[in-house]
Amino acid sequence: MKLPHRRQFLRLAAGAAALPATSRFARAQAYPTRPVRIIVGYATGGGSDIIARLMGQWLSERLGQQFIVDNRPGASGNIGTEAVVRAPSDGYTLLLADATNTINATLYDRLNFNFARDILPVAAIIGVPTVIVVHPSVPVQTVPELIAYAKANPGKINMASAGSGTTAHVYGELFKMMTGVNLVHVPYRGTGPALTDLLGGQVQMMFAAMPPAIEYIRAGSLRPLAVSTATRWESMPGIPTVGEFVPGYAASQWFGVGAPKNAPAAIVAKLNTEINGALANPRMKARLAELGGTVITGSPADFGRLIADEIEKWGKVVKFAGIKPE
Repeated sequence: MKLPHRRQFLRLAAGAAALPATSRFARAQAYPTRPVRIIVGYATGGGSDIIARLMGQWLSERLGQQFIVDNRPGASGNIGTEAVVRAPSDGYTLLLADATNTINATLYDRLNFNFARDILPVAAIIGVPTVIVVHPSVPVQTVPELIAYAKANPGKINMASAGSGTTAHVYGELFKMMTGVNLVHVPYRGTGPALTDLLGGQVQMMFAAMPPAIEYIRAGSLRPLAVSTATRWESMPGIPTVGEFVPGYAASQWFGVGAPKNAPAAIVAKLNTEINGALANPRMKARLAELGGTVITGSPADFGRLIADEIEKWGKVVKFAGIKPE
């Protein structure tokens, strides 16, 4: 058989290489052609579930196919995350990722996946502040007063959390690391039981997510000292940030969308565009604000940088505090 001339061979090879790329682009243009699953690693009714359903409804309306929320609770979100890691990389299985994923990356020694390597960032959605709340019986009104009181009463302030390694726990450990105070961590099995005991005065303080704490703050049942985010919360601008008193302190619960690592780039770009479109929509922004969130727009690369920074940051806190999973 006569072999092609080298120049002709290179042209043929280039053409062959272009065919899959053209095919991938065409598939992305048509995407989605069937329902898409958004896997949430937590039970129904929580913040991740609500945000996934809001975004799923938006994407369904925009793209003409159902985006179905699939709840896979367990192991601090790791069961749901692994389900996405093992799914086909075709854009039809997505993950509602959150800050806990970046804590888990160093908290667990033997995960069957590497979050940073195996989940492809698609788009961030919102950041949600955590607020330091104390029981009204605690004689402090500000963060400096809390620090002074804790140092004068070492080991006598109990800090509730939703469990070891949760955001409420590691945000508190970061505070301890940066201020040198001695707070006794009391883990609960969920935010609800932790808040119940805080309201009853069995524990004295908590780094609570804003959505479940906001009504207790408004009712005067809990006293807010500061929000954990780098900037004040728009809905309650009178509450200062922790960073105003502890320079450099910043911690935010965040939510976004990820996909299996080899998901087509064109599909990722399409989803990123549609999600950013949702975040620019006044109705969607207002709904997310009701949940205590501030939208986070940007490219997949922007979201990837956020994830990398968070893994590094919380890895240091996990090591400092010697945190172990329950």
